[in-house]
Amino acid sequence: MRRVRYGHTGGPLFLEEAPLPEPGPGELLVRCEAVGVTLPAVRKVTEATEPVPLGGEIAGEVVAVGAGVTGFRRGERVTGLCFGHAYADFAVLQEVMASPVPDDASPVDAVALVRSGLVALGALSAARPSAGETALITGAASGVGHLAVRLARRRGASRVVGAVSSPAKADFVRSLGADEVVAYDRLGRSDRFAPVDYVLDAVGGALLTPALAALAPGGRLVAYSSGGGTVQAYDLLVGSTSVTGFQLRRIARERPELYERWRRELWRLFTEGTVRPVVHGEFALADAAGAHRVIESRTNLGKVVLIP
Repeated sequence: MRRVRYGHTGGPLFLEEAPLPEPGPGELLVRCEAVGVTLPAVRKVTEATEPVPLGGEIAGEVVAVGAGVTGFRRGERVTGLCFGHAYADFAVLQEVMASPVPDDASPVDAVALVRSGLVALGALSAARPSAGETALITGAASGVGHLAVRLARRRGASRVVGAVSSPAKADFVRSLGADEVVAYDRLGRSDRFAPVDYVLDAVGGALLTPALAALAPGGRLVAYSSGGGTVQAYDLLVGSTSVTGFQLRRIARERPELYERWRRELWRLFTEGTVRPVVHGEFALADAAGAHRVIESRTNLGKVVLIP
């Protein structure tokens, strides 16, 4: 089979022949029909001290199951987040991370909706939103962020502000339902916009401080980015604000019933037509480097997908 790998920090990515993996206990072997490209995977190439497998969302057909698997059989369509080599013709998926794909959804729909939607829905739930509150979504044009904008509105936000890396993304984010769009370089300015009740931060790093400053007194920030960042305790004290970290992997492993409930909600919203993912572009597996360049340049509007 083919898979994408890189030899040292910074790349380049290359396609190689590799042996077909075997599913271990509690694992599925999936023939990949679509693979989602994530910012964490891109950052692995540019920042990891040594080469690591490129993980990501996958969707496709189960071709083999490991010992102890009870929820899936050969021939079923599944999607889920793969922590091993996802950029490949075949990938191993932990059963706990797998979700069935409805008949009316394509593999591209699945990789664009499920993992990104679960992160968006989970981060939103961690913010404990109440109807009528106001929200700021950073990375609002990204694979997760664009769904977070729609879900925040769905959860009763009276005003949604989308934060983006470039004003060129403003029309796209407004089309998702955002009331206002602000560029990152304006987040720290006093004239930027009225404070919000909660922030869903997909960026981190240097953006974390101005995102925190955007909160109204008593506001909440949920950080789900791999970008890191430092929060000063004094800043929390002054505004009586709070910061919560969110990681989907922990929810899947420790609270599978909640993970399943969120998954069912996403597919229900998809079937109703209320929440549909936007796909920026589809790239051949051999052009994984091109897909990464789109993410690195922060020009994507929605999800970037590889097609093996």
